[in-house]
Amino acid sequence: MGLITTRPRGTEDVLPQDTAAWQFLVDAARRHCSRFGYYEIRTPTFEHTELYHRGVGETTDIVEKEMYTFKDRGGRDITLRPEGTASVVRAFLEHSLGQAGLPVRVFYVEPMFRYERPQGGRLREHTQFGVECIGAAGPLADAEVIELGYEFLTGLGLRNIEVQLNSIGCPVCRPGYRAALVDYLRGHVDELCEDCQARLDRNPLRVLDCKREGCRAVTAKAPRATDYLCDDCRSHFDEVQQLLASLGIPFTLNPRLVRGLDYYTRTVFEMVHGGLGAQNAVCSGGRYDGLAAELGGPPTPGIGFGLGLERLLLTLRNERIPLPEPPAPDVMVAVAAEGPGAPELQQKAMVLARDLRRAGVAADVDVMGRSLKAQLRYANKQGIRYVAVLGEEEAASGEVSLRDMTAGTQRRLSVAALVDMFKGRRGPLAGKRGG
Repeated sequence: MGLITTRPRGTEDVLPQDTAAWQFLVDAARRHCSRFGYYEIRTPTFEHTELYHRGVGETTDIVEKEMYTFKDRGGRDITLRPEGTASVVRAFLEHSLGQAGLPVRVFYVEPMFRYERPQGGRLREHTQFGVECIGAAGPLADAEVIELGYEFLTGLGLRNIEVQLNSIGCPVCRPGYRAALVDYLRGHVDELCEDCQARLDRNPLRVLDCKREGCRAVTAKAPRATDYLCDDCRSHFDEVQQLLASLGIPFTLNPRLVRGLDYYTRTVFEMVHGGLGAQNAVCSGGRYDGLAAELGGPPTPGIGFGLGLERLLLTLRNERIPLPEPPAPDVMVAVAAEGPGAPELQQKAMVLARDLRRAGVAADVDVMGRSLKAQLRYANKQGIRYVAVLGEEEAASGEVSLRDMTAGTQRRLSVAALVDMFKGRRGPLAGKRGG
């Protein structure tokens, strides 16, 4: 049998040279959420399939086409998590998180799984940073969640973020809009793509989200949800706009904007970036006031967003925003001996590396049994600036010869002095891979 050397389509290997950028984004998300009083939550990678059928909606693309669903050994229908909100609300209900007071503010950084065509940072397995504010029905929560996402993106250095905003109404006013939309679309059914023709009866709002030119031409003149809002939804949407303006967050109204999941109500939004092509949303979210009741819990409002880290990383790189690289070790311990005395020196080198690491110093040590020349070449390739050479003379005197690979200098110092030199100075002396 041949070697399996390719990953499944729609997945991605995060290689060592990329992990520092990934960790930077995750750490930035955690710090940012803590400033807003949001706490991390982690939910299972898989859930009962019914959660998504009831919560996300039977007629959504996710449920119909994109879920990874299987039966476990007990015969239960299980689905790999395709999105985060339904799982968070399920956990909110199961653990009665609201008893400690509302709203419950949480965030997550977790993998999601959707069987869709990979493109522009959209992967079948992707990592999503999301936030949820559960229990607050008023527009203040909408503004806070949008502010959190916008400030996170712009705080990373992105300057071309556009917030697009819409309201799709509530169960009181949406039926009237839905009827008007269906009536309009039926007059143009032959101009719609096959997918949108199928959506017409089951999920007509999704037609507005179609990216095909023919469908976009039809929906450009379609009725607008904001023209059918009830008084409560209109007042809510107006206040959201006023709050965003007061926070200095620029936004545009997009009457075509809908969300692909059935649980959304009232405010929906996207944050888009021009460098990603047609699929240019880097952050999407909205209000889901009926989701908790749909899952069998008491009616509980909520709002949140999801943000794919793969797409965000792609956007940052397209904008040439500097990202961290993995730091090289502070120092490498090399052995300057071959022949019968080499094993003893290698043991001493291992002990020295151990002592450095215990002191908080990042230390490499040769485990290949290479010549000193080969060890120095390796250190140079890895971007390790300092090499502590341990030879027979050094070992006998309790010293090392410290080479500065950048300056081309070398000096003798005691092992204790070597430890003191690097201890607590991880940052300034860190090398850079590829340097």
